[in-house]
Amino acid sequence: MAGWLRALLAALLLLLEGAAALSFLHHRYEEMVQALFAVQSLCPFVTRIYSIGRSVQGRHLYVLEFSDFPGIHEPLEPEFKYVGNMHGNEVLGRELLLQLSEFLCEEYRRGSERITRLIHDTRIHIMPSMNPDGYEVAAKQGPDSNGYLTGRNNANGVDLNRNFPDLNTFMYYSGEISGPNHHIPLPDNWRSQVEPETLAVIQWISSYNFVLSANLHGGAVVANYPYDKSQDQRFRSHRRTVNTPTPDDKLFQKLAKTYSYAHGWMHRGWNCGDYFADGITNGASWYSLSKGMQDFNYLYTNCFEITLELSCIKFPPEEDLERQWMANREALVAFIEEVHQGIKGMVSDENNNGIAGAVISVQGISHDVTSGDMGDYFRLLLPGTYTVTASAEGYQPQTVTTTVGPAAPSLVNFQLKEDVVRKPPERRASGTRTNSSKALQKKVVPRATRQRTQR
Repeated sequence: MAGWLRALLAALLLLLEGAAALSFLHHRYEEMVQALFAVQSLCPFVTRIYSIGRSVQGRHLYVLEFSDFPGIHEPLEPEFKYVGNMHGNEVLGRELLLQLSEFLCEEYRRGSERITRLIHDTRIHIMPSMNPDGYEVAAKQGPDSNGYLTGRNNANGVDLNRNFPDLNTFMYYSGEISGPNHHIPLPDNWRSQVEPETLAVIQWISSYNFVLSANLHGGAVVANYPYDKSQDQRFRSHRRTVNTPTPDDKLFQKLAKTYSYAHGWMHRGWNCGDYFADGITNGASWYSLSKGMQDFNYLYTNCFEITLELSCIKFPPEEDLERQWMANREALVAFIEEVHQGIKGMVSDENNNGIAGAVISVQGISHDVTSGDMGDYFRLLLPGTYTVTASAEGYQPQTVTTTVGPAAPSLVNFQLKEDVVRKPPERRASGTRTNSSKALQKKVVPRATRQRTQR
């Protein structure tokens, strides 16, 4: 009987803890930090809190990580991220990500098969606020008297979603001369042009091999996908818009629909006085945006990112938070699960050592990804049959044909053979006769070097 009572009390305590955690309130900076550490204390073995840097006013940009091995990248386990509150006065994403963090922890503790599998098979990074300084400005006014732009920018008055290096312009120009549209190098002076929050995010996404991401905004209800910037910026002055698709346009549409159709009402199309078919839109087709974060992810890293506009009101009242959470909960989880599609595998040499930075190319899709530090790669793809090539400097490329199904990703490993370059003839020993004395003086250039200098 005593054991039965103890079990009942433990169950009641778990329910009370869950009820206390899932309170629908707006969280100022200190309260947000407390909420994150509360989740970490409840689920210490599958979570980790780390800071990627500080805001202009010195507030930490905290990230909560979920993984069965927090702090460790496991080969073939994809990295996923959510970023909220990039605009300080667009606060629903911030609260939803706190709710999501608490939900993942509670469901894991309850033994949910779906959430347990998700945490064990995915490394999830959640940043509730990229702009904590702007949030504090907006929160001082509160939802009742908050201006449409009050708190939007950071403490230096800069819009963080117009502050990333403009790689689109370089890509559009290089496209005219058959240049790259992936892993575009940063300009030499980029550090002097970005804010501390933007710098922290760029360093963050350069340190982790993220595969899929979403950043959460407010002011509309739609799932927005790249490109955000149209090629011809002259259209903007005439209020015209141009659909500007990426090479992965169909995949991005599918990712956006995954969220919109799992959302309570986004997929209906009519929201906030606007209509978007299926609740999704190409960014430039809506309006052209330069130096945005989602395009930067696609052009600079391996990460596919979309932008989620989640509420007509940028700073909704607290009484609306529970309704918004219920509308977004399934969509937030379903979108994370989308990281498990396409192909993944290891790129290694003949001694089974992982090759970092190997290029994975898919025939017919002019956008490549690269392998991570351990040699593992992830390439999101729709179901179908693909011809895939792995290449790396110093190795012979390898090409395979593979079929991708609608469920789990296909495992496609590559083992590259070393590219043997013909060595230059050795110089004869002193005193040995040659056909010409100039032969000994001529500089011998390896074939591979000659090829590079001709490009």
